[in-house]
Formats: sequence, C-alpha cells, structure tokens
Amino acid sequence: MQTEKLKFPKGFLWGAATAAHQVEGGMNNDWTQWEKNNAKRLAKEAKDKWADWQQKKFPEMFDPKNYVSGRACDHYNRFEEDFDLAKSLGHNAHRFSIEWSRVEPEEGKFDEREIEHYRQVLQALRDRGMEPFVTLWHWTEPIWFNDLGGWTNKKSADYFSRFVEKIAGEYRDLVRFWVVVNEPNVSISFGYYRGSQPPGKKGIINFLRGFFNLFSAFERAVEAIKEIDPKAEVGVANSITHYDARIFPGLNFLITSVIEFFSKFFLRKAIPHCTFIGCNYYSRHLITWKRKKLDSGNRNDLGWEICPGGIYHVLLSLKKYDLPVYITENGIADADDSRRTEFIKDHLCLMHVAIQEGADVRGYLHWSLLDNFEFPEVRGFWPRFGLIEVDYKTMERKIRPSALEYAKICKGNEMEV
Repeated sequence: MQTEKLKFPKGFLWGAATAAHQVEGGMNNDWTQWEKNNAKRLAKEAKDKWADWQQKKFPEMFDPKNYVSGRACDHYNRFEEDFDLAKSLGHNAHRFSIEWSRVEPEEGKFDEREIEHYRQVLQALRDRGMEPFVTLWHWTEPIWFNDLGGWTNKKSADYFSRFVEKIAGEYRDLVRFWVVVNEPNVSISFGYYRGSQPPGKKGIINFLRGFFNLFSAFERAVEAIKEIDPKAEVGVANSITHYDARIFPGLNFLITSVIEFFSKFFLRKAIPHCTFIGCNYYSRHLITWKRKKLDSGNRNDLGWEICPGGIYHVLLSLKKYDLPVYITENGIADADDSRRTEFIKDHLCLMHVAIQEGADVRGYLHWSLLDNFEFPEVRGFWPRFGLIEVDYKTMERKIRPSALEYAKICKGNEMEV
C-alpha cells in the first residue's frame, strides 16, 4: 500500500493539556466543597444518567469516591516525572493552569510558596524545551471568591485582575502564551444557569451577571498582561462545536447561524483583545429528526459522537477572525485505548486539510496528557482521556500505545496516511 506524508508547518507546536484541579490533587477551592456535598447524590443519579453499557463497563460511577477529586493524579508532586514522559513523547508544548485558590487562598493575601511552586513548574517545562501555555482561569476559584458571590459579584473583575497582575508580573520571563479563560460558554452555562456544577446557581439573571462580569474580568486581565509584557500572546480557549443542521434544506444554514451566534458570543466579543484563538473541539451537534439515520454511531466512552470532519468546519469558520489558532483541547474518552490512535490521526488529517485551505493553525494540544478528574457537571475519574494511563491507587503512570503513535507525529512534524 502506498503511503503519503502530510507535513505540518515549520515551528508547529505539539503537546497535550491539563488543568490544575483535574490533576494536581490536594485542592481547597469551590469545587472541593461542591464535590463533598454532592458526591452521594451524583453516584445515585448515575443509574439514570448513563447507558447500560457504560454502567457495566465503569461500575466505579456508583461509588461516591469517584466524584471527590482528592489526590487526583498527584501531579502537584510529580510534575517533573510527568514532564519527562511528555518530553519522551516528543512534545514541545504543554498547556496547564495555575490554581487561583493556591496562589491567593485568602482575599488579597498571596502565598509565596505556591508562587515559587508554579515557577518551578514553568522552569521544568522550559528546561525540557516545552513551550508553556498558561491558563489563568480553568473554572475553579478560591472559596472566599465564591462566598462573595463568584461571578455575580460586581467586584469579581477586580478580584480576578489582582490575581492576574500578580501572576503575569511574577512569570513574565517564563511565559509567552496566556490562555486567560477556558470555555466560559460552558462553565457559566452549567454553573450559573443550570446549576449542575459549582457554584450551583440557577436562572437567566445569574447567567447574564456571571457572563458579563467574567467578560469584564477577561478584558481587564488582557490589559494587565499587555501592560506588563507587550510581547505576550493572549487568548481565550473556547469550546467550539460543529453544529450540523439537517432539517429543511432551505433553513439549515439559518438554523446553524443562529445557534453559532449565541455559542460564539463570548469569543466574538473577545477577538479584538486577542492575539490568538484557542479552540477546544470534541464533537459535532447534529440537529435533525433523522438522528439514527445520520448519526455515525461511532461514539466514545461518554457517548459523544466521534466526528473528525467537524474540526475541519470549525477551523474554516475561524478564518474570518484573521488570528492564529491553536487547538488547545481535542481528545477522546477511551479507557481501553482502542480508538484513540485513529481519533488523533483522523482529526489531524482534517486539520491538515484546513491548513491547506488557509486556516492559520499553529499548534495542537491533545486532551489530556494524563487520565484525570473529569470536570463538566462532575463526572469524576471514570472517563479516561489520557495519553498516559494513571492508576489512581498507586499513582503509577503507563504510556498508552496511542501516545507512542502520536509521538511519531510530534517528533517528525509529519504524519503518514
């Protein structure tokens, strides 16, 4: 069989991503409180939430301990070991988040030991030739911030700006890429409208207050970073779904346009302040009355449809903003690692097509480096997204076969198809 090599742009960044709360362990923030208060309920509700095949394959979802992050992956203590593994896999970039609640555990009081810890994390990446992408808000917040009303508080932007100014000032010598906020469209919807994850607020008023206060915080944060380091690259990691309407031939475009108008609202407002776009892509959303006929039926462990073609459409839709794009998340829940290699290659192949058609994509960060504590609506430990498998009892790391296949691409900056 004849093979072809797809070459990626010179200087392309390859790596993986994590988030502090999901991997570090030992947290004391708004999420740790929520987990303890809701673990039993979440375990009980798993029976109605997940399909029979998922329940049989992952019985741990019925254990309340699954919903308490606890030690997570102990990455806080093992970051050098984990970065050694990433380097061995050919990664030249890594995305992680700085935990606000560690750095500012009390309002206005910064913990210098934790600031030094994250300096060591950044230096460890630099020493291994890996470009850090630092996320400043990946959903978790200090308890004091939550007690003051979280993002519904008019002063929330002031609090966040103070944190960002401190961090940007401390690490300006080590950080070029700042991901100011992560998936604001998802977090505010779940936390301030549905109430299905911290802080558990409900209603359109809470949603609107949270949304616009967070956006104000984003604007202020960008200004602070650029003032401290005019050469800094700043952006937002937005969850971008490919909406595929198949209802009426004459109305499908209008339907998807309306949905995308709202789903990309934060992104569109953020664009004038950004120097790059972070794109988190996982799947498409099929809008049809013929789902069984049109759905591919190929699904991951969370039941999400695997749709590589969606990343192509998403990347082309971002061309109009005329900014560099980095895939800041793209991954699959696949505990037995039977589909991850194909998932990665299929998505990279379609990403390459988009690049050939003018999409300015400059990096790909797979979600995730490690198996971790899954965030949205607190799914817990059972979904496995890691290139590296984690034994949560022993904390042993094991490189999955798919990670080795991805490593070939990272090291060669090309892919055989």
